[in-house]
Amino acid sequence: MTVSFYGENELRAMGFKSLGTGVKLSRKASYYNTANISIGDYTRIDDFCVLSAGEGGIEIGRNVHIAVFCLLIGQGAIRLGEFSNLSSRVAVYSNNDDYSGEYMTNPTVGSKYTNVLSAPVSIGRHVIVGCGVIILPGVTIGEGASIGALSLVLKNCEPFKIYVGVPAKYLKDRSRELLEVEKQFLLDGN
Repeated sequence: MTVSFYGENELRAMGFKSLGTGVKLSRKASYYNTANISIGDYTRIDDFCVLSAGEGGIEIGRNVHIAVFCLLIGQGAIRLGEFSNLSSRVAVYSNNDDYSGEYMTNPTVGSKYTNVLSAPVSIGRHVIVGCGVIILPGVTIGEGASIGALSLVLKNCEPFKIYVGVPAKYLKDRSRELLEVEKQFLLDGN
């Protein structure tokens, strides 16, 4: 697959809050409220992603990859730490409607008729999130954690642990060797 990325001048004209060097953003992705989106060095966002920043903003660290068809949306803050990775079709929500039936839902009705939960989402450094994962408001995924494909993340995930399932549950520990690999990567000038 060949991805068409915006050029440097085009990126600067898009009005991002901050933009690192070597950033690759697909022309086929959608970026809303760019004044609330910060993107770190060497980050790549592929085709058909939607980044819709609310009041809390979206903050993406360096060397982050967001694969095709990902969604980052909501009023609460969304943070992706350095070297994190969202595989295809990951959805990160910092807002969620009330499903109880006691309130109306969706943005076409006024807020006095809804009960929307808005809470920040934080994805730590070196986190890898598998294909089709859904992450709901208020979740913190600790550094180096791994989330298996098709999981539903409702609660915080501890650092360097692997989680899978619906809802996501601890499976086993994850190696910390990648921290040594990172040191060499940075020493090599990357």
